[in-house]
Amino acid sequence: MSIREFLQGDRFAVAAGVELLEVRKGYAKARMLITPEHLNGGGVCQGGAIFTLADLVFAAATNSHAKMTLSITSTIHFFRSEKEGYLYAEAREIFDHKRLSNCEVTITNEQGDLIATFTGTGYRKDIALPFEPLK
Repeated sequence: MSIREFLQGDRFAVAAGVELLEVRKGYAKARMLITPEHLNGGGVCQGGAIFTLADLVFAAATNSHAKMTLSITSTIHFFRSEKEGYLYAEAREIFDHKRLSNCEVTITNEQGDLIATFTGTGYRKDIALPFEPLK
């Protein structure tokens, strides 16, 4: 099994249309096409959809070591709204420890404009995942 196959188990992110584009040790990139189902009452992409995109790349980056890592805290800041096109999320693990991981995620639109930032801390459990650690 690969990390991509493992993350297909995130049924909520898959149903939201999140596509994992790239993953390597401590890094991941994904995208999501904004559809009418993503729009809130104001006609822009709902914050929870953007959070889901960020959360999946966080999961990919922090679990790339093949140890089960679960979020224990996360924060998102929204700067711009979008109502169409692709959103991209790029995660970089900035702290990697036996038990804790910290990851920063940037969410941009197709033009590269910053839409949101997400920071998450994960707790690494003593559970091996069914794929090799990434390099």
